Amino acid sequence: MAVSQRQWGTTPSISWTPPTEKEILQNEELTDELKRQGQYEAPSETEKKQALLIQLQKIAVEFVKHVCRKNNLPQSIIDSAGGRICTYGSYRLGAYAPGSDIDTLVVAPRHVTRDDFFEHMPSILERMLPPGAIEEMKPVPEAYVPIIKLVISGTDFDLNFTRLAISSVPFELDVKDTNLLRGLDDRELRALNGPRVADELMHLVPQKKTFRTALRAIKLWAQRRAIYGNIVGFPGGVAWGMLVARVCQLYPQATGSVIVMKFFRIIGRWNWPQPILLKESEDHPIQARVWNPRIYPTDKYHLMPIITPAYPAMCATHNIGPTTKKIIIQELERGGDITDKISFGKLQWKELFTKHTYFTKDYKYYLSIISGSTSKDAQASWSGFVESKVRLLVQSLESQGSIAVARLFNKGFTREHRCTDENERTAVLHGEMQYQAANVKTETTDTIKDPLHNAVAQGGADATAMTNGNSQITQDGTEPNGFYTTTYYIGIELAQDSTKKLDVSEQSRDWKEQQCRAAGYEEGRNFLNITATRSYDLPLDVFALGEERPTRAKKKTAMKKAPVPGQKRSLDHNGMEVWRAIAAADLTKSIPTVSE
Repeated sequence: MAVSQRQWGTTPSISWTPPTEKEILQNEELTDELKRQGQYEAPSETEKKQALLIQLQKIAVEFVKHVCRKNNLPQSIIDSAGGRICTYGSYRLGAYAPGSDIDTLVVAPRHVTRDDFFEHMPSILERMLPPGAIEEMKPVPEAYVPIIKLVISGTDFDLNFTRLAISSVPFELDVKDTNLLRGLDDRELRALNGPRVADELMHLVPQKKTFRTALRAIKLWAQRRAIYGNIVGFPGGVAWGMLVARVCQLYPQATGSVIVMKFFRIIGRWNWPQPILLKESEDHPIQARVWNPRIYPTDKYHLMPIITPAYPAMCATHNIGPTTKKIIIQELERGGDITDKISFGKLQWKELFTKHTYFTKDYKYYLSIISGSTSKDAQASWSGFVESKVRLLVQSLESQGSIAVARLFNKGFTREHRCTDENERTAVLHGEMQYQAANVKTETTDTIKDPLHNAVAQGGADATAMTNGNSQITQDGTEPNGFYTTTYYIGIELAQDSTKKLDVSEQSRDWKEQQCRAAGYEEGRNFLNITATRSYDLPLDVFALGEERPTRAKKKTAMKKAPVPGQKRSLDHNGMEVWRAIAAADLTKSIPTVSE
């Protein structure tokens, strides 16, 4: 496919050289490996999704007409009101794996409100879809970006809503038109931003097929290396997409495999905090806030700014901190070393997608942040709130001079327990596993895709309203004596030259107190605790099939000194006290907090 010889992006391209036979072969090998890794769905599944989107388009039009009729609007307005379904996220970019959600936006004219969407859309969906097609439907109106979570015939949809300040929304509407932003409130602007960014991004890449191949590879690599997820301080899917798009702009005629190889060296050696821009920023009469460190002081603190291409330009990576930046750069360097060897035929593509070793060998010490609740719905929102705040604890730990790395794992582990009294709940909050329900599998937060959890984790949801369960969500499956927990792990690496005592009790206590003062916290229903764990004491369910838990090193036999009366036991690492909790608590003990 011929590529326009114009400038792509903010700088001239590095090379317009067409691909060689070797590069074409390597691209075919990369595509084959991605297929083996399950990154492409069957054509029948793609056709099914397209058919469901056509159905949702018809439903969106009927929903708008229904609201118009309810408001007794003239027939001429009803006939011309329209309504449109837009996709965004990974599906719109064309780089999604089988089973991925389809992010979908219902765009309506000005006389349809968000309240109308949550009041009428569920019943219209039930009426217009075939009987039994809806397997799950959960409205989450309080979310930062309000959604209806849908599962239709095995396909997951996150159905979002926005209205425009116009009287008609035709099917041909171009959401990239910045004039559509006039008159929108913050929620409407955020909702419309999803498809606007996706459409603009696709418009700015020279070859869509090349971009999609490379993005599939980079997303799989980032997920396998546990450096994926905006909430926990890593780039999310759209941010990784913008990075890949920038490399595509620099090599407009390259294959997907070449883009992947160039990606690691270009992005890994980028002169941060110089921002990644796909196009020059633009002004607009609505005067929305755009990313600009010369005007807004907070923008100066973004360590790896990746800027969205659609107006108003925003930083998609504002959550990246010193540790996550360090880890990302290390992983990019590792990826570059591997792809260099792939280029010379010394390694195969599968080596790039090797799973992380976060639990098996990367760290000796971990903090376990355990949130718990007495019902499933309460835990869904409480764990989402805790997830949105854990990175603040990481930031506090990073200020410790004795800590070289405080790395938060990018997924939480959800567990179900059976506790008959407070003592058993306390044991669970201290990391004990003997009360875990034997017939319930531990899952990670990314596989559950709970809409309540995700709504609060994204920030801005009213956790108080959601803690007791949405009124439209019943039968949450809570078991008698059920206790539901979500655990996040922070791996701790000590500074090599540190001689200071490491005491994280103050940071842990302050952070926990802060979360337990939040509006969404309900004493007796929600619980939060922080424990210190060594690698050989990690729960077995954090290890995948075939992985082995680290073993405790055998100590050399030596003469022991007689203990000094009243002296507290401490743990040494390279001659340094590695952990000193309140009252010199042992590493394996819970860090005491005000609620204990």
